[in-house]
Amino acid sequence: MVDHVFADLSLAALYDRLNPWGPGDDFYLGLLREAGSVLDIGCGTGQLLRRARAEGHRGRLMGLDPAAAMLVQARRACPDIEWVLGDVRVRRWQQDFDLVVMTGHAFQELLTDDDVRTCLHAARSALRDGGRFVFETRNPAARPWERWTPDRVHEITAADGTPVRVWHEVRPDAPARDRVHFTETYAGPHWPTPQVHHSTLRFLDATTLDTFLTEAALTVTEQYGDWERGPLTPTSPEIITVARRA
Repeated sequence: MVDHVFADLSLAALYDRLNPWGPGDDFYLGLLREAGSVLDIGCGTGQLLRRARAEGHRGRLMGLDPAAAMLVQARRACPDIEWVLGDVRVRRWQQDFDLVVMTGHAFQELLTDDDVRTCLHAARSALRDGGRFVFETRNPAARPWERWTPDRVHEITAADGTPVRVWHEVRPDAPARDRVHFTETYAGPHWPTPQVHHSTLRFLDATTLDTFLTEAALTVTEQYGDWERGPLTPTSPEIITVARRA
């Protein structure tokens, strides 16, 4: 569910199996096809950029991620893309890209106002005039964390054929304000006991997101509630935001 869990090489190798290609990836891939140069912040294993390159994108593609283990997977799969270790606090670009994206709900790992502001200002700085910053967050009004229960077990098969079971559980002290604290547990024959990772995600509503974007001189041009570009409603699962450099 969240990339920083996959700093471990053994878990990073499972990432694409746990997060197979879906409608959100199709949505972003369509945007990449229209852009000559793309920066993917929190790229993980680089599945999106790799697919764009495989289907013929010849422009500049760059993936940025703070987890070295994730970039090991990315480089193995596609070495002719720029894979950069780090985050927007230490890596900055000046008007180098037509499109900046944050996929896989990576935006929700920005837990403080300063984190959000730093990311948005870095994204704007990286964009050329008229460039677009596109990202998604889960809609807090839909309360998706209520479905993160231990009885909803996700089962996959690792590359060596062994089974891996994954489940989530919201901690009793959550949700607190706009943050949800939860555990993500992995069980399989590779580990003598289940691996439990503690995570936190921040849920911002559309009004708050718009305020942060305006402050960063980014103008919202489109906002959707699902990957079919449906309108944003209280029951929409996503808040998908397309913003331009103002």
